[in-house]
Order: sequence, then structure tokens, then C-alpha cells
Amino acid sequence: MLQESGIDQNEPPKGGLPQFGDHLHDEQQLSDERGLHIDKVGVSGLRFPIEVCDRTSLTQSTVATIAMYVDLDQSFKGTHMSRFIEVLNSHGSIISVDNISELLLEMKERLNSSNAYLEIEFPYFISKKAPVTQQAGLIDYKVHFDVSLINEGIDFAMTLKVPVTTLCPCSKAISEYGAHNQRGEVSVSIRSNETVWIEDLIKVVESCASSELYSLLKRPDEKAVTERAYENPVFVEDLVRNVVTKLKTDSNITWYKVEAENYESIHNHNAYACIESG
Repeated sequence: MLQESGIDQNEPPKGGLPQFGDHLHDEQQLSDERGLHIDKVGVSGLRFPIEVCDRTSLTQSTVATIAMYVDLDQSFKGTHMSRFIEVLNSHGSIISVDNISELLLEMKERLNSSNAYLEIEFPYFISKKAPVTQQAGLIDYKVHFDVSLINEGIDFAMTLKVPVTTLCPCSKAISEYGAHNQRGEVSVSIRSNETVWIEDLIKVVESCASSELYSLLKRPDEKAVTERAYENPVFVEDLVRNVVTKLKTDSNITWYKVEAENYESIHNHNAYACIESG
């Protein structure tokens, strides 16, 4: 019917957008005269479904926010942003340490760069049972992978953010009854020789706080959690020291940074402490 109307399907359209495969001007490949090397250029804030290794279920599906960067030689005007997305899609949805290394290597090759960088942040869910009733509920933890391929060397750092409860030792010591407590967050960043399971790192952090958090608590559970916190008061300083003391017993961990922040319940500010190895 199109040909009967005087339109030839084989004839390229006149005007409008160029067709796929046509030779187009490549502005990014033009030379730049300012002589400035760019350390990182690429895409950020990219939402992407992934699967990560789960100690109990082998894999866990989640949604990540991803950033992908390479360095740009001073002689080039720009990088090719679409190639980052092509590389990511070509590797599927399963994220592992080996997979990440291959992805970074392909980024370097496709974008003609010396270095490649990848940041992946995602919520990681664990089913936890309440301490008394044993009712299960899902609770999420924020995980961040920061990986770089510089020349031929891979650097992999994992950051885990764990919400906890802390009860103030000073408040307990000076009060006739009760003590102020609050929710806090511990951020643990590590480098290691071998894989450290997310679940194991969570257990380390939660064991160092006044109490761990749960998503589902009935009244008997709430009583147990409140009393546990009262029996285990910790300053924010105690919290980071407790975590580091346990990390140092693991010879597999080569570097760490532990930060704790309490969202104070009786002050209009937060309490913060940090210890970094080396």
C-alpha cells in the first residue's frame, strides 16, 4: 500500500533523523588543545537490576545504583557515554568479583583508557527472627562496592552500613531509672585477600552494639531488645573500638575504616567516631 501511494519503502527518508549505520561526525574523537587529562569521566546514578552472591540462597535479586568511569587522555575532547551502558548490559545481571574484573577490563578496552572505575550500591536483605517469638521479617542493609582497575591492578573495597541501637553509659550511670538510647549507623569499609561474606560482617557489627535491630517485634521481643540494650551500654567511641577489635582478629582483612554515628535522642546533633587502619 505504501508503494501504491507513491512512497518507496527502499528509498531513504529525506530530512529528519539519520538512519542507523550512516556515517556520522564523532565530536568526542576530536583533539583537545587544553592539555588537561581527566581522571574520571563516565555515567552515574544508573539504576540496574542485579543478582549478588547470598550465603544462604546462592544469589539474591536486588536493584543497584551504578557509576562507571574511565580516565580520558588529554588529547581527546570527550568519551563515548553510550559505551558504558553497552558494556554493562553485555555482562548480564549477576555481579561477582570475577564478573566485575571482566567488566572493568572491557570498559578500558572499549573506551581506550588506562584506568577504569566502578561503583555499585544496593540494598541487601536478610531474614531475621525476633529474639523471643522467632517471627521472621526482612531487614535491609546498604552495601557499596568500590572497584578500580588502574593499569593492570585491581582494587576492591566493600562498604557495609549497619543500623544498630546504642544506649548511653553515662545516662545509665547518672539516672535513677532509665537511660537514653537511640538508633545509630555503623559504616564498615574493608579490603581483604579473599571474599568476606556480607552476613558475617553484619554479625560482627551487630554484636558490638547495645542491641541489633529487627523489622518485626512483638511485645515479648520488644521487652527483650530493650533490656538487652540496657545491659550493654556503649558510647559511639566504644562502638568503633569494639568493631575494630574484632576485625583485627581476621588476618584476611588487609584494610578497614569503621565509622559510627548515633542519631541522638536528647540532643539536636549526632555523635560520631571513626577508626581507620594504617
